[in-house]
Amino acid sequence: MSAASGAAPPPQLRWALLAGNFAIGCGVMVVAGSLNDLVHSLKISVPLGGQLIAVAAVMMALGAPLLAAAMGGWDRRQLLVLALAWYAVGHALAAAAPDFATLLPLRALSVLGAAVFTPQAAAALSVMTAPAERGRAITFIFLGWSLSSVIGMPLHSYIGETLGWRWAFALVALLSLGAAGWVWRTMPAGIKPPPLSLADWRHTLTHPLLMGMVGVTVLSAAGQFTLFSYFAPYYRQVLGAEAAGVSALFMWFGAFGLIGNLLLSRWIDRIGAAHCVTLMIGSIAVSLLLWPLAGTVATMALVITPWALGCFSSNSAQQARLGAAAPALAAALMALNTSAMYLGQAIGAAGGGALVAASGFAHLHWAALGWLLLAITLSAWLARRMRGAAHV
Repeated sequence: MSAASGAAPPPQLRWALLAGNFAIGCGVMVVAGSLNDLVHSLKISVPLGGQLIAVAAVMMALGAPLLAAAMGGWDRRQLLVLALAWYAVGHALAAAAPDFATLLPLRALSVLGAAVFTPQAAAALSVMTAPAERGRAITFIFLGWSLSSVIGMPLHSYIGETLGWRWAFALVALLSLGAAGWVWRTMPAGIKPPPLSLADWRHTLTHPLLMGMVGVTVLSAAGQFTLFSYFAPYYRQVLGAEAAGVSALFMWFGAFGLIGNLLLSRWIDRIGAAHCVTLMIGSIAVSLLLWPLAGTVATMALVITPWALGCFSSNSAQQARLGAAAPALAAALMALNTSAMYLGQAIGAAGGGALVAASGFAHLHWAALGWLLLAITLSAWLARRMRGAAHV
């Protein structure tokens, strides 16, 4: 089956790709969820532990477009299964790492599987789905990320606080192997999105509006991960939350993240992806404005609700926005947007770690809010410019 065949994807394929994104999301967030035990077990500081997030994000940011270009001609069934298998092996080895110096490069290499899977799953589904259903299909498989926050993040936190961070990493390895088997069974062979030429990449990378959209992802991710990377130690050290309270807050966040993505799936084709992006990022900014009011686990649950609603749905809307803006360049744009998301994570985690090292947790939310306001401004400006653009 070629990309041009136009055949509808098998019904179970969307669920398999959702499961793959669930495993990927669990792996991306496993450090943040189990950070308390990880830094205690390895006898390192919280800012140094947070650099595991930053280093992994840099690798994913660089890997997504480079691997997309290098593997553009691969059969997507083989590519997606290989990415999940690589991810599984990497997390299994990381779970056995004896020290931080060993864990860091293992973490950096294993996340290359995430750099491949998420954008290429979206690109493959995009070429298999009719244009009228494309936005809903892409946002559906990104529900896997929301589910990883609902289930995986609190589970990582609980496992990290009770059994230890190594078991949390081992769980990611098992989930990735299971998803790899499911994708292998449901993904048709021969799916190959149209290969992108150097001219296509040049057009993508030099188009101001398309790259502006990618820039929104960088700014939004940087803002969120300035604070999100340090949720676990913040809850423990500032709120005084015990293991159950930390896990409950992660579960609450994930549950509303899932609700946000479900609502997005229902409304995105009606109100437009661009408007959805701006609204969802604005919802996150509301939480950051209210952050100083959260002094207990209960008030924190209320404060993070708008953030949770916009967290995963904003990136799902970004993917749909880019796919609609230039369908022929979907493979490049999905890879670049994934790269942008992880670049923003690296900037946010590193900057947040520096702030924690210098002055504790007090200023994290203000720094995060600054990034988000820039993202909102850019997103709204791009929406106005795209309405007047003849084509991209």
